[in-house]
Amino acid sequence: MKTLNTVILSGSVRKGRQTHKVSLELHKRLMNGGYSNTTLVDIATYNFPVAEERFGKLDTPPTEIDNAQKILNDADAMIFVSPEYHGSYSGALKNFLDYFSREFFRKPIAVASVSTGRFGGINASTEMQHLVLSLGAYAMPQKLIVPAIHNTIDEIGDVKDEFLDANFNKFITEFTWFAEAITEKKTKKD
Repeated sequence: MKTLNTVILSGSVRKGRQTHKVSLELHKRLMNGGYSNTTLVDIATYNFPVAEERFGKLDTPPTEIDNAQKILNDADAMIFVSPEYHGSYSGALKNFLDYFSREFFRKPIAVASVSTGRFGGINASTEMQHLVLSLGAYAMPQKLIVPAIHNTIDEIGDVKDEFLDANFNKFITEFTWFAEAITEKKTKKD
């Protein structure tokens, strides 16, 4: 088993959300690929209020923030998964991320965007890559774009579209190379 500690952030909290199916599929494919240290963080399970301050500076921190901080801090690499809402990523994902800072520094982070439309949240993916850079992390150039989520992934998470299935495989291959290359370089410098 490979030792890369990967965190997938599932960035949708809406009822009836479809984005979480993509997060589950990424988790399954990484685990099946031998990346047993893959953690799926569903931000819907964290009921964080609007961020007023970062971790460590809060007088009364939200419940579970210590747990979330430890998971993010221990990660070698991450994948942010979000639906596209009004041309950008979800506000819930942004709010969750705003609680943290140093947990992302110099880490490889990939993005996946989801949409019911045919463009697959391309705007959200671009915005997330800008966000990754602003966090002081390394944005993987390749993105996973999932269009027409209702027609391409079924209710139990199986990918029904051959083209999308191939894109998942390419994304996982690129992500593991990218994450391992950066992590290895960081290890040699430390």
